[in-house]
Amino acid sequence: MYPDTFEGFAIPAADQYTQPQRIEFKPKPFGDYDIDVKITCCGVCGSDLHTATGGWGNKNWPIIPGHEIVGTAVQVGPKVTSVKVGDRVGVGAQISACLDCTQCKEGNETYCKKQQDTYNSFYPDGTFAHGGYSSHIRAHEHFTFPIPAALKSELAAPMLCAGLTAYSPLVRNGAGPGKKIGIVGIGGIGHFGILFAKALGAEVWAISRGPSKRADALAMGADGFLAAQDQDWNVPHEMTFDMLLCTASADDGFDLAAYLSLLKVHGRFISVGLPEGDGWRVKPMALLANGCLIGAAHLGSRQETLEMLQLAADKGIESWVETIPVGEKGVGEALDRLQKNDVRYRFTLVDYDKQFQ
Repeated sequence: MYPDTFEGFAIPAADQYTQPQRIEFKPKPFGDYDIDVKITCCGVCGSDLHTATGGWGNKNWPIIPGHEIVGTAVQVGPKVTSVKVGDRVGVGAQISACLDCTQCKEGNETYCKKQQDTYNSFYPDGTFAHGGYSSHIRAHEHFTFPIPAALKSELAAPMLCAGLTAYSPLVRNGAGPGKKIGIVGIGGIGHFGILFAKALGAEVWAISRGPSKRADALAMGADGFLAAQDQDWNVPHEMTFDMLLCTASADDGFDLAAYLSLLKVHGRFISVGLPEGDGWRVKPMALLANGCLIGAAHLGSRQETLEMLQLAADKGIESWVETIPVGEKGVGEALDRLQKNDVRYRFTLVDYDKQFQ
């Protein structure tokens, strides 16, 4: 057991993703910049489900998902400067942009390529990385973040992947006062899109397939709501949006051209959703009227993570979260309900102290 081994709830195979099993595993060797975190809660991310079901092609079994982690630092490496033992910290998902961490300064230019995954990857020594449905995680300082005191742990956890996935492309693409932003898909990431775009001062419109999430979207702060199943839903708003942040992860019946018509000249359609199918298709003609730009985003930088957490603390942003006790039953329930889209709008696994000593 700790510190030699950790425990967690692992998915044994893709066809058993709702039947996790408790396992014991050995972490990577402790390094100078590493931090051991005793986990208190962990968000359940859509990428956890895609991994657990094999939808993204995972071949590594058994696997413990989880990369929206909050806990207490119980050991810090001698070169760690941002965290001390006893601090409440978060451990987040992959970081998509270099922020001049210590590794390159020390000549290890390949560090980011080798170390960027919270779970489902292999460290340079061959150790397999498991995630946050566990008693502990051993993480590099660069991927470990102090959590502001104003944020509740169970509400902060989902921000470390879903929140950052929405926040980073918003700030990188100029969301703020005077800008009209559309959030496409009101799910786990989409609800953060509304919360953060509004906190940044933009005019925010929620765009969903049907009307069922209208009341929730407006309660989150959206200034307007569009239902894409309505006839000519896009026509009154053509060429009025500065940016669309698309969080949708389904490609069936998704008419990309209708969404692109909403954008102003050189407006931006930024996708963060990752459908498992063939993806969206667009004809070149759909790009001509406004010369719109299509792009994507992959999480964000360490600096953006710290800024996002502080913005949430300063503005009193609260994730819409349902908590579930961690365990075989809880993990299985969370993944099963997520697969059925039975969540408003994120799950956080809690009560780790009742499972792990």
